[in-house]
Amino acid sequence: MNTIFRKSMLSVAGLAFAGGVFAGPIAAHAATPVVDAKPAAVAVQSAPKPQGEQSRITLNDEQTANVKAIIAATKKAGLPERAAVISIATSLQESKLENLGHLGDRNDHDSLGLFQQRPSSGWGTPEQITDPEYSTTAFLKGLKQVDGWQDMPLTEAAQTVQVSAYPDAYAQWEQQATDLVAQHWNS
Repeated sequence: MNTIFRKSMLSVAGLAFAGGVFAGPIAAHAATPVVDAKPAAVAVQSAPKPQGEQSRITLNDEQTANVKAIIAATKKAGLPERAAVISIATSLQESKLENLGHLGDRNDHDSLGLFQQRPSSGWGTPEQITDPEYSTTAFLKGLKQVDGWQDMPLTEAAQTVQVSAYPDAYAQWEQQATDLVAQHWNS
């Protein structure tokens, strides 16, 4: 059921995005004549302020390597730093940036990897899901289908992709994820 719901929601989000792109800003600007071409002040949009109380953990070498892998996959996908922040915060919540294999009785269904993606939900094979580049790319593919993800609260963007039983839990990792991206984006 979750797979059907997730795919339906992502399909609707994709259609909404496509409709907005083709009928929204392009069509609106096409009919608007330019009256005066004076330079205007440009407002620089800063990252949204993290929501709620923030959590932080100390990272080991493996976790730091996973941060770098998430950032590399984000860059490879041609997405901005905000996508890496959302991805890292999601992974902090789902696995504490540890590439988890099957945990036996402690496992949440068949969830694996950095993002606790499930093979039975169509995220990929166990081998793919436990590959940091693949799992990040799969998460980012879902994120790109969320209309307006760049401007929505991190926890909403992450929840729309992940469909977690704890939708607000992602917010607590936003500051650490932002700090990690700032530290490693250009390294």
